[in-house]
Amino acid sequence: MHGLILAGGEGSRLATAGITLPKPLVEVAGQPQIARLLRTFEALGCTSLTCAVRADFPVVRRLLDGMQFARPFRVIECRTPSSLHTLVEGLSAVPPGAVFCTMVDTVMRPEDWQAVYRGTERHLAEGADMVLAVTPHVDDESPVYVSRQAGGFVLAVSDEPILPLCVTGGVYGVSAAARRAAIDAVRGGAHKMRRFLRAAVAEGARVATVEVPRIIDIDRPSDLQTANAWLAAREA
Repeated sequence: MHGLILAGGEGSRLATAGITLPKPLVEVAGQPQIARLLRTFEALGCTSLTCAVRADFPVVRRLLDGMQFARPFRVIECRTPSSLHTLVEGLSAVPPGAVFCTMVDTVMRPEDWQAVYRGTERHLAEGADMVLAVTPHVDDESPVYVSRQAGGFVLAVSDEPILPLCVTGGVYGVSAAARRAAIDAVRGGAHKMRRFLRAAVAEGARVATVEVPRIIDIDRPSDLQTANAWLAAREA
């Protein structure tokens, strides 16, 4: 699978709270988050690495231009209105094939990244259109809830809680069919990732899930503190 990191957002909530660094550069476990994700994806075995980064943050581009990897690496700059648009921009730069994609603000433990990557690889090889990393741990201002059938495939995507609680975590496996569907969704006027996911499920796409105990989405300074404390406690 090719690796894709989406870093096209403004990080406005962090900035409003006084964190002046762009979100991709905030430090998690002692590294800028975007660098940490790239090293994680390289270790997982992604066949290529692509970052879609906001053009307004040249300091992010400078960091990435100084990094080297054993696999093909590409950075594209974008000014996109939503994560779905950033996904489409990023996919346009990724070679053909399955894609393992994450938002830049997603934090998981190394063993959970491994589980999600291997599960995504397996589900896509078995014919799933998309794969979502999910967790029962809800700690987000605007979570995306999913309901699932016994085999783990998604039955519905909702803004309202569905029992048992299960929410998406900003990590996606994308097949060739889903790549085309995302492009078509943006051309059709879709503006949010959750609406794309909801429509895909409603239209019969096979959307699998890989569950892990916890996923942290860094939107607020408290999220950053929680993520660093969580990872530090694990290492201790």
